[in-house]
Amino acid sequence: MKQIHSDIIQFRGTHYDFGYMQGEKIKNSLSVKNREEQWKVRKPRFIIDEKEAKDVIKKFAPGTWDELLGLQEALEWPMQKVLQEFGGYRVDYNRSGCSILTGSSYLIRNYDYHPKTYEGRYTLFQPTDQGYAIIGPSQRVTGRMDGMNEKGLVVGYNFMNRKKPGDGFICCMIGRLLLESCADADEAVSMLKEIPHRHSFTYVVYDRSGKSFAVETSPRRVEIRQTNACTNHFEIMKDENRHHLADSLRRLAVIKETGVEMTEAMEAFRLLNDTDKGVFSDLYSSWAGTIHTSGYLPQEGKAWFALGGDRSPVEFDFDRWLQGEDIDMKRITGEVNTSIPFLHMDDHANWFSK
Repeated sequence: MKQIHSDIIQFRGTHYDFGYMQGEKIKNSLSVKNREEQWKVRKPRFIIDEKEAKDVIKKFAPGTWDELLGLQEALEWPMQKVLQEFGGYRVDYNRSGCSILTGSSYLIRNYDYHPKTYEGRYTLFQPTDQGYAIIGPSQRVTGRMDGMNEKGLVVGYNFMNRKKPGDGFICCMIGRLLLESCADADEAVSMLKEIPHRHSFTYVVYDRSGKSFAVETSPRRVEIRQTNACTNHFEIMKDENRHHLADSLRRLAVIKETGVEMTEAMEAFRLLNDTDKGVFSDLYSSWAGTIHTSGYLPQEGKAWFALGGDRSPVEFDFDRWLQGEDIDMKRITGEVNTSIPFLHMDDHANWFSK
């Protein structure tokens, strides 16, 4: 078993200052060093036009562009490199797993991915200039793997495929833009119809009223359905699915068989986080091992988070934090059943070695 951690990042202020603070924190970090090593193997096969990226980001969440400017100032990088690492537009995203279950008062989500991509940052950001406050784990600094905003909107996503990518945003940046700008599930659905998509994902959006949608997206079309369980295949846009769906179908069957009638959030959390229930995954080398389980209870204004399986979640009272009460904890710890190095913790978390 490997001991892992996520640092808790708390910030109240402008987007630019938030970006600058994060740039100072990650400068010379293992995450940055390992990502530079990874680019030596996986050469970027895309070109990011700075003006195009600026225009499209500012259209959906203007503050996020200011955050990128703050990162650039702190890191002293050219904007092209900042956009390549943190812009989330016209960049590539590798396959992953993930499972989501919603109920009358909760959204529980397993994040299944490769350890060499995990940056170990759990963020709470309350902007003073524009946009909604957000709690949740970050991906590529500016993006969010899942999260909840001050209005009670919750967002999570599940990978479908990378076939025929388009000129658009990747999943973690889309998650951030939704949380930054949308107050409820209906607004999130409207943005998902408008926003350009790089790859094919299902976004599950859930709000304080209990309304929930699974939004199937690709660079070519968007479809909306209502369900309380989602894994890694489309139900409507079946022509967009990958060929190998056995594990996704198996996990969905487990969730539907035992989870659809669950009214208690902790019961649902245990279904996804316990390693003997059939949803938690140890397939880390296949880009589909469960690294964290998140829980969001928007009616209570609370968020849960656990690293690895068979864990009791750490609970954050987001409503209380929004009133100015800081969280004393600096780091969340856990363990996973792998020896693969993690991006933010280990030297040589690159693609040259296993």
